[in-house]
Amino acid sequence: MSRTTQGIWGAAWQRLRQDHVGMVSLAIVLAFGVMVLLAATGLVASDWQRERGVSNAPPSFLGPATATQLAAVAVPKGPNVDLADVDPLAPQYEAWRERAAQYEHSEPDRAETLPFGADRLGRDVLAKAVQGAKISVFVGVLAALVATAIGTVLGALAGFFGGKVGDLLEWVYNVFTSIPGILLIFAFAAVAGRGTQSVVLILGLAGWTGIYRLVRAEFLKHSVREYVRAAEAVGASTSSRMFRHILPNISHVLLVQLSIHVVGFIKAEVILSYLGLGVAVDEVSWGTMLAEAQSELILGHWWQLAAATAFMAVFVTAFSLFTDALRDALDPKLRGLE
Repeated sequence: MSRTTQGIWGAAWQRLRQDHVGMVSLAIVLAFGVMVLLAATGLVASDWQRERGVSNAPPSFLGPATATQLAAVAVPKGPNVDLADVDPLAPQYEAWRERAAQYEHSEPDRAETLPFGADRLGRDVLAKAVQGAKISVFVGVLAALVATAIGTVLGALAGFFGGKVGDLLEWVYNVFTSIPGILLIFAFAAVAGRGTQSVVLILGLAGWTGIYRLVRAEFLKHSVREYVRAAEAVGASTSSRMFRHILPNISHVLLVQLSIHVVGFIKAEVILSYLGLGVAVDEVSWGTMLAEAQSELILGHWWQLAAATAFMAVFVTAFSLFTDALRDALDPKLRGLE
């Protein structure tokens, strides 16, 4: 079978399979996708808020912490010092202790060490990283879809119709691009507030401009080509020419831009959550883990910072390499090669 009858997507898949770095990156991305799905269904990391270890329990390879043995504070008492003179409530302590013992319940044993360690509340850092992947990846993918949808629709209208419609959309585009991106995100965050849905909306509304520019240019180029003119001659409607004829021929541009925006929006979500403008306080993401790790790092407890950074670095690097491989595989200039 010749390459011309194989189709655009078949030829792109063949080129992608020959890219070993791209295939390894795809495998890593798919592994993260499976992990996110399992976390979303509650099969893994559903108990990330439960105290499974002692406070700041170190990773397993460090062994149990010896600092906890030094935590007890001894109160020296001289031979002539009466505790009642220092604390007037001291005579009541024994009675209160006996009364409290009637209501005490046995607490589950908490581990002195965990595979990735524990945070200051004794929660498993590995479970938090997996649950954080669910939030961060979900926000990145969904916000990229929102931005791609907005940029595609507006770019198609501006490029296909032109005239007053194009001028109006160009004015809107120039207004958005005249504001620094980070300030625009902060402005939307101040209005929308915290929460996963708010972060998706903020990033989607702030990130469509680059896709709009590319789609507008593609529609300007394709709207005057022969196959679109032929469709118009046989009576195809405007929407049919836009979304059934032109859009499939620029789908490779949209796919690449979508994957690029996923990486950018994951980084943006981490920054927003780190600054306290991201997900809600009862949720966890890689950004909130980095924010929590600040106070722990001062005390020498670095494992939460390392776990969040490692998970984010592996996924973002793999997704970026896969995006590069996908862009090369979908490059129209390579279709006629080999």
